[in-house]
Parts: sequence; structure tokens; C-alpha cells
Amino acid sequence: MSVTIKSLTVASAVAAALVGHASTATAQAQEKCFGVSLAGENDCAAGPGTTCAGTSTVDYQGNAWTLVPAGTCASMELPDGRMGETLAALTAEGKEGLARDLPEGTDASMLKMTDM
Repeated sequence: MSVTIKSLTVASAVAAALVGHASTATAQAQEKCFGVSLAGENDCAAGPGTTCAGTSTVDYQGNAWTLVPAGTCASMELPDGRMGETLAALTAEGKEGLARDLPEGTDASMLKMTDM
């Protein structure tokens, strides 16, 4: 194996390791934010009546979440005074989502009541 091929192999391995590290850091810098996704654009596990990513049926559905950069959930600009809420904040109150903008017939007993 020539020196050039060995150098390229090592450079490729280093680049792959750096990309993997950057992806991990990015994933760690995100948090689940409820009530901010548009219909069909939520990330996985969007509450009752949905099964996984892309299955929310209402814009800003309170029991659907999406990943957002850490620290931005509550400050996102949403229409009509709506606000998102992090999983950590909801869990601290024993809740599983927000009781707003829900599909008809959704059980809201474990959801946090909001003004919207």
C-alpha cells in the first residue's frame, strides 16, 4: 500500500470520526418541544390518535412534539399567543403534553391545560 493511499485512508477515518462526533453533539443540543409542529411534521410518539413521526393531524397539536434546539422551545414565535413546552417541564408537572389544538375526541386527562 502506498503512502498516499495510507494517508487518504487515515484522513477518511478521521473525517468520519469528526462527523460522527458533530452529529452526537447536535443531537444532545436538542430537546422535545410540545405544541410547535405543523400537522404531519411532528417527530415520533405524538400522543393518542397518532403512531409516530408525521402523524399529527392538527397544527400546533398540544400532545405532539418535535425536536428543537435546546433552550428555544418556550421562545418560539407561534400564532395567536401559543407557546411550546418542553418534555422536562411537562414531566415535572406530571403531564404528557398540552391540552390545546387536539384532534376531536382526544383524552386530555394527562395533558396540561392552557389558555389557548
